[in-house]
Amino acid sequence: MPLLVENKRAKFDYEILETLEAGIELRGFEVKSIKSGRINLAGSYVVVRNNGARFLNADISPYQPKNMPADYDSKRTRRLLLRKSELRNLIGRIQEKGLTLVPLKIYTKGKAGRIKIEIGLGKSRKKRDKRELIKKRETEREMRRI
Repeated sequence: MPLLVENKRAKFDYEILETLEAGIELRGFEVKSIKSGRINLAGSYVVVRNNGARFLNADISPYQPKNMPADYDSKRTRRLLLRKSELRNLIGRIQEKGLTLVPLKIYTKGKAGRIKIEIGLGKSRKKRDKRELIKKRETEREMRRI
């Protein structure tokens, strides 16, 4: 499964407890745009409401800007395709204190090249935890150099 885009910031800002794979409901030109790498996951997130999961604030820039529909919004809300059992599980887990859904990766899967998203159920890290993580990485880098 070729990786199309990864949200590196999410693993720094959140402690990922569990991951889940979902499909994304896209238009044809959005699929072409994503496969050519024209997507930005910075600031995007997932919410569960009205018995469905929604992918918000992901910026998919136009594949061919002059051929786009006039009403196209690059940051529109997109529906995620999940099973009912997975949705019920997510609803139960999100209600726990401090847990959020964060997009981690977008990749293709299968012979048809369907676009999938990996969602992480994460807990926000405190500033001191982020500092500790940076120190740990730096010490590991120094150890490898030596």
